[in-house]
Amino acid sequence: METTAHDHALTTNQKWTIASTSAGFALENMDVLFLSFALSSIIAELHISGAQAGLISSITNLGMLAGGILFGVIADRFGRVKTFSHTVFIFAIATALMYFASNIYLIYGCRFLAGVGAGGEYGVGITLIAENFKHKNIGKMTSIAAIGGQIGAILAAICASVIIPTLGWRALFLFGLIPVVLTYFIRRHLHESDEFIAAKNAVKDPRKRVRISALFKTPQLAYQSVALMVMVIVQIAGYFGLMNWLPSIMQQKLGLSVSGSSLWMIATIVGMSIGMMTFGSILDYFGPRRAFGIFLLCSAVSVFGITLTFNEITLLFAGAILGFFSNGMFGGYGAVISRLYPTEVRSTANNVIVNVGRAIGGFSSVVIGFLMDRYSLIVVMGFLAVLYVISFITMLTIPSLHKLGQVNEG
Repeated sequence: METTAHDHALTTNQKWTIASTSAGFALENMDVLFLSFALSSIIAELHISGAQAGLISSITNLGMLAGGILFGVIADRFGRVKTFSHTVFIFAIATALMYFASNIYLIYGCRFLAGVGAGGEYGVGITLIAENFKHKNIGKMTSIAAIGGQIGAILAAICASVIIPTLGWRALFLFGLIPVVLTYFIRRHLHESDEFIAAKNAVKDPRKRVRISALFKTPQLAYQSVALMVMVIVQIAGYFGLMNWLPSIMQQKLGLSVSGSSLWMIATIVGMSIGMMTFGSILDYFGPRRAFGIFLLCSAVSVFGITLTFNEITLLFAGAILGFFSNGMFGGYGAVISRLYPTEVRSTANNVIVNVGRAIGGFSSVVIGFLMDRYSLIVVMGFLAVLYVISFITMLTIPSLHKLGQVNEG
């Protein structure tokens, strides 16, 4: 009877883990895309330059890096659930404060604070999943949570199209208060995993600090951490480059309207979501080397599909296929990092590795803009293809990924 009750409690906690992390990632992605949709209105109202506007996303990424480091360490020392709810609350309040931002410097402050919350949320949420599900299911579960982010992107597009023309860009950011409700349910229903509690009880000195240096304490571990950072940098660079620039490219190449390019974005997001589920299943069954190998090489090839489009139908197919491979991998990084690093530094590892990737990879839109001004679309796509090949080669040099594949086969 006790075993049955325990199993039921575990199942309930698993459901709340997936529900809360998926919702958190969806609301985080909504917040990021709110800025994209509102940017032209912000520029017009506050009379800021393009450079000042471009700095907003860079400051957000720096906030993500700071929050990732800070809350990763806090979660490893004090607990995942409380930390996760705090990060959600911070980015919710910071997003809503955009309503009152009357100049560019207040916007910078709000976006940095929102980045701190969002950056901390990712790694802690992924760690919650890793510690509440069996290893053989982590790839699929992290992919489901990542799909939540894509649903958030679609919701952001819908909200922006309705709210900005009627109530203005400021009202859009008041939707950031929705996650405050989520924090209540997280604290009420979500509990620490048995794995984390056991690891915490095993620590002889509870005052012992979790240090980022733990990710680099041996040459092999240092190489593994840096190599994973390189892979995440490529992942983020591809995503930001494609989502920020390709709608504009398509408007010029095919003469599409804004609504036509929005349809392309939706097709791409649908492709991404299907790709995430497919990648997660391949990762769980065949291991990370095969999963990443297939998707990285296919990403390097599929980017050129955009250059072959000649009407809206071919564009939708090219966008969906590209989204399937290029962003299908995203949930896999958290799954792999969670299995490669021990419980006591798992949140720190997830947050540091992924948010370094975000901070550096986010500048890809600047590089692609530079290339677009000087070279053809083939060159731009070639740049992205080379990045995916570099990530593929880097992946092959990480011995621990091969060992994870052997464990899966066993």
